[in-house]
Amino acid sequence: MKALFIGGTGTISMGIVRLLSQDPLWDVYLLNRGNRKDEIPEGVNLITADINDEAGVAKKLEGMSFDVVSDFIAFAPSAVERDYRLFKDKTKQYIFISSASAYNKPAAHHVITEGTTLANPYWEYSRNKIACEEFLLKKYREEGFPITIVRPSHTYDERTIPLGVHGNKGFYQVIRRMQEGKPVIIQGDGSSLWALTFNSDFAVGFTGLMGNRHAIGEAFQITGDEILSWNQIYQTIADALGVELKPYYVASKFLADAGEKYGYDFTGSLLGDKSVSVIFDNSKLKRLVPQMTTNIPFHEGVRISLDYILAHLDRYQEDPEFDEFCDKVIAAQEKAKSEI
Repeated sequence: MKALFIGGTGTISMGIVRLLSQDPLWDVYLLNRGNRKDEIPEGVNLITADINDEAGVAKKLEGMSFDVVSDFIAFAPSAVERDYRLFKDKTKQYIFISSASAYNKPAAHHVITEGTTLANPYWEYSRNKIACEEFLLKKYREEGFPITIVRPSHTYDERTIPLGVHGNKGFYQVIRRMQEGKPVIIQGDGSSLWALTFNSDFAVGFTGLMGNRHAIGEAFQITGDEILSWNQIYQTIADALGVELKPYYVASKFLADAGEKYGYDFTGSLLGDKSVSVIFDNSKLKRLVPQMTTNIPFHEGVRISLDYILAHLDRYQEDPEFDEFCDKVIAAQEKAKSEI
């Protein structure tokens, strides 16, 4: 069978590409700009193109058809509308990567299923994902366009460390603060629950839906089974680094307001997502993909990540602006406490 992935070298997609590259049943094609050729597994076909050049892509795909097409860089309705035009007659299944941040939080029930209401007034990213879903479902209902929707939560790989609060340059400065013995900001009191999934585990759930007729017209959340509090997440990172964790707790609303002044969107990422406990019911996925489980728990995954990161420090940037922001927030909180 033939699969085409738009993108294919990101956190979520790379795990899928690696898994399928070892499966003789699949012939895998990536369509991207070719900026990360050295990371593409052997045997995977690269189509070098910019997906935003619709006419150019249509010409390169002329005469080709696929069993599965999935776009890992579609973040707005205009992107899935373009994909519909490109692939409506070229694929037996179009898998859209949505987001678990699209779920209404806090939900009416503490366990989140695929039937949980979609709504997020705090984050444009999530609202765009919802709009993409609505467009695709309309095309499925009216024309039979063969869609499957997947909703990841917090997926990470060997190149990243999952955090609740970090700067615009990513997680690395938080790791530096831990190593330097500085306090690390954790949203709320750190007790809210979160789901983390290593990308190779996510790939098992995703590939189990590929070519599966029972997945057409359906939505599936794909997350690991492990649920951790943010305190446990940060403590596990510190343990893996061999340092003492010095947590500093700041209300999510305070972070959102403070971040707005310095160019950080904590309103979306915290108030619209990470500040609320999430527990996912993955039974719908497991009925189709019974082998889906957590093979890499976080205490193992974070060590895989840190081994890679510390061996490739040239790929990560320090972020003095975010470091200064943390110090200012902590100083403001301490001053407010002293005035009570």
